Amino acid sequence: MGKNQHVVPRNGQWAVRGAGNSRATRVFDTQGEAIDAAREIARNQRTELVIHRPDGRIREKSSYGSDPFPPQG
Repeated sequence: MGKNQHVVPRNGQWAVRGAGNSRATRVFDTQGEAIDAAREIARNQRTELVIHRPDGRIREKSSYGSDPFPPQG
């Protein structure tokens, strides 16, 4: 199973980074471009996409995992 993909601000640009990685997978000029790339990776790896705001707080999460009804709690 792959790592969750995070879209994070980075020096005035937007980076796609796998959870726990210190290095970015790719860097983009716009958040929209980064989201599109991260969404594709998350779908292929069946993981989550986590989109952050410019201040670093989480804006949105989307799950592309294999279980449409994961256990709650």
